[in-house]
Amino acid sequence: MRAFGNATRRNIAEACASFARLPDAAEPPKLKRAAVVLALTASDDGEGTAFLLTRRASHLRAHRGQWALPGGRCDAGETPVGAALRELDEELALKLSVDAVLGTLDDYPTRSGYLITPVVVWATDSATIRPNPDEVASVHRIALDTIERDDAFDFTAIPESTRRVIRFHHQMSLIHAPTAALIYQFREVLAGRQTRVTDLEQPVFAWK
Repeated sequence: MRAFGNATRRNIAEACASFARLPDAAEPPKLKRAAVVLALTASDDGEGTAFLLTRRASHLRAHRGQWALPGGRCDAGETPVGAALRELDEELALKLSVDAVLGTLDDYPTRSGYLITPVVVWATDSATIRPNPDEVASVHRIALDTIERDDAFDFTAIPESTRRVIRFHHQMSLIHAPTAALIYQFREVLAGRQTRVTDLEQPVFAWK
């Protein structure tokens, strides 16, 4: 178990610093920029370290009811880190400064037209989390031990693509890319592995 405290924060910050992101494209991407947050906090038992995962509200126009990391589209002139911190505040009322940022992972291009930057942050005090009902149906703390299990992820094939579809097994649910791909890369970073995920496929229902 990774105890929630300064030693774990240092270890994860060092792992993120050792991770070499894929270089940005030479040309501005045609995809819309977005950012999500891997917000690290205390697990449900208060001892271990977890990240925050949300269930999107059922009345949203896009991807309603799906599992997701907090995040959204970057505003004009906004950096991915700035967007990630703003979205975390808007969705969960969790206000963090740039000092809480531990690192960023590879940008992930989605079938729905976004280029997502995952931002890893350390949320020391998450007791005041309040999900915004306009966007979030529920929020869950996923212990890091959960994603480090050998059977946490699997890969399957679909007839519509030659790329592998990644799936994260969470309780009785299957969580797909992009969320599963980003969590998987974070798992690999924690293990000190430079694993790429941009070639991992999303299920067809997420292509719109």
